[in-house]
Amino acid sequence: MELLRIEHIEKYYGSRSSLTKAIDDISLDIESGEFTAIMGASGSGKTTLLNVISTIDRVTAGHIYLENTDITALRGKELNKFRRDKLGFIFQDFNLLDTLTAYENIALALTIKKLGFKEIDEAVHRVAKQLEITDVLQKYPYQMSGGQKQRVASARAIVTSPKLVLADEPTGALDSKSAKLLLERFNYLNRENGATILMVTHDSFTASYSSRVVFIKDGKVFCEISRGGNTRKQFFDRIIDVVTLLGGDVSDAL
Repeated sequence: MELLRIEHIEKYYGSRSSLTKAIDDISLDIESGEFTAIMGASGSGKTTLLNVISTIDRVTAGHIYLENTDITALRGKELNKFRRDKLGFIFQDFNLLDTLTAYENIALALTIKKLGFKEIDEAVHRVAKQLEITDVLQKYPYQMSGGQKQRVASARAIVTSPKLVLADEPTGALDSKSAKLLLERFNYLNRENGATILMVTHDSFTASYSSRVVFIKDGKVFCEISRGGNTRKQFFDRIIDVVTLLGGDVSDAL
């Protein structure tokens, strides 16, 4: 079932005398329950694409629909409610509140929704168990490793059961062991909870944990590949092939 539909979006930055086209007529569909990675070189438009989907930024032209709601038309309280109820955010730099424990950071989104203590407590412990962070719930961010902080940030993103989880370079600040553990947890959430994840990354290893990779070049969709029945290693090799192609002169290669 289609969850996210992107129709002919464009995004310009700058003034009339100096315009930069960051997104150039991108159309894309994301099915409910998919784990999709967006890849591209620095300046390709992949982060801008994530920003307009997350409503952090606005498109210049085109439309984005989530569950058939045109999110490009939302404003004010409607937009705030949409972000709170439908989206979960995972950032590279964690964005945890230093004065709150892991438990309090995760519970905050549920507190804002005015849920009761029992419901909040059950939800926090459920996602903490899924992400293997039960032992750090009473710790503050400065007492945690980078991997633990990112899993706490991931728990905060999914505890409200959002329709779409948006992850911006989630492994960028992690060592390889912590990154692998986080990605395995993403796969668990995708497989067992049916979480729909859209992840921006420049890293082929990270992308190989997804079920589909969409490659962006110069603000356009260059191509996409699906894992299908491939092993993760086979999918990784296919991703590397496309990344290598993107690194050269694409018009010559084709």
